[in-house]
Amino acid sequence: SWAAFHVVEVMSTQKVLHKIVGYQAAAQSFNEDTDVMLLITNLLKKDLVSTNPTERSIGLDCLSNIVTLDLARDLVADVYGLLSSSSIACRKRSALVLYCCFLKYPDALRPCFKGLVEHLDDHDQSVVCSVVSVLCELVIKHPHNYLEMAPLFYRLLLNSTNN
Repeated sequence: SWAAFHVVEVMSTQKVLHKIVGYQAAAQSFNEDTDVMLLITNLLKKDLVSTNPTERSIGLDCLSNIVTLDLARDLVADVYGLLSSSSIACRKRSALVLYCCFLKYPDALRPCFKGLVEHLDDHDQSVVCSVVSVLCELVIKHPHNYLEMAPLFYRLLLNSTNN
């Protein structure tokens, strides 16, 4: 669209409030055919590895809405790295965004799977719920690939204190 380049300019500003507006505009208006998608890969990468939790958060939220094959391929390692963040909210979001990346770039599932499953033992229940949600969605698509996980899911059900 005619405003796509301007949205990228607002996304790249240093002012966090402007950046939030830019990312929201991108999430609402960008799609796979948007001409400027190549320009935002490095911008998203920079914000995903930022020390500012707000920048990481808006980057993850935007990526979940506009992920393409190229974005997923280029950013899946950064999103996967956020699974080890000290922030609970960041770990939850990154698990859910990984699912969006897996849908567009299925080759990323194999290298990320073990780390994702390890987070079923996370000390925070909300992170565990996010990982279970991702795994359940993956099971729906290809159930035979995840039969060996049935005992693990059963153990989670037995030990859970959450509804």
